[in-house]
Amino acid sequence: METESSKILLIYTGGTIGMMKDYETGVLKAFEFENIYHRIPELSHLDCLIDSVSFEKAIDSSDMNPKHWINIAETIEKNYDNYDGFVVLHGSDTMSYSASVLSFMLEGLSKPVIFTGSQLPIGDLRTDAKENLITSIQLAALKENGKPVIKEVGLYFEYKLYRGNRTTKINAENFQAFVSINYPTLAESGVHLKVMKENLLPEKPKAKLKVWKEFDQNVAIIKLFPGITEKILNGIFNISGLKAVVLETYGSGNAPTETWFLKSLEAAIEKGIHIVNVTQCSGGSVILGKYEASEYLRKIGVINGKDITTEAAIVKLMILLKKNISSNLFKIRFEENISGEI
Repeated sequence: METESSKILLIYTGGTIGMMKDYETGVLKAFEFENIYHRIPELSHLDCLIDSVSFEKAIDSSDMNPKHWINIAETIEKNYDNYDGFVVLHGSDTMSYSASVLSFMLEGLSKPVIFTGSQLPIGDLRTDAKENLITSIQLAALKENGKPVIKEVGLYFEYKLYRGNRTTKINAENFQAFVSINYPTLAESGVHLKVMKENLLPEKPKAKLKVWKEFDQNVAIIKLFPGITEKILNGIFNISGLKAVVLETYGSGNAPTETWFLKSLEAAIEKGIHIVNVTQCSGGSVILGKYEASEYLRKIGVINGKDITTEAAIVKLMILLKKNISSNLFKIRFEENISGEI
């Protein structure tokens, strides 16, 4: 595997990684990615060409929305034939949502799209930004027999490359901010860069990039808790225009067995609202029917989210709702694995 002659495009959307501290004033200012070789001379050792493009206005990842996702996807689409790989610099708070949605938007992807960011600005003395950035570029530049090694959307943070749509942010302070509990890492950075090829998505022969750009945002997430009331649940299900809900249940997909609760879900499904069952646990899978507490959910047509993350489930719903799939087929389509998310 080598990086020589690879062309990489950095797409800066915003976030901590793009900030530098002015040591005279202590103020954070935007990092100039156009002068990246001057700022990070180590990059010249990678033997690859790096270009960069920045969002017109850098955004805090808390403000991330479908409009910005389309902007990222269109930047990749426009430059797809001119580069071997892409590195998306993004704030860490919503990075798992963006990495998940890009994995669905970029149909037929056969090049690496690596999301990364940092917990500290790039100019800080103890920053994690340099390592995350340099290794992300190196991973995006990896080739074997002239072809990219990674052909999917990944998320690199603190020495590990994960499948993007399998990640969740778990820590706001540690450098190891992300986990992928239900799927093994794609690569690890130590003394050597080790790629676990057996964990990568298989190559799609003759795949052509097609970018999906439509979203239905009439979705919600409901996290169950002991003491949730009928009034609250029905209040959510009666929101005008609501089309789908990610229901975060207990354990392996369990929910209350009280009559009012089950009737509320049944009425919502009869009204055409899709309900996806996802576990609140950070690891494990929904197994509908394993216990009595989930058997009724299976019977009334609740969608089995299996081991999908909440982040991937909500963005998958936004996309599938725009694909004009019949109600009967929707459950089947959601439960299908599209890009390694289930």
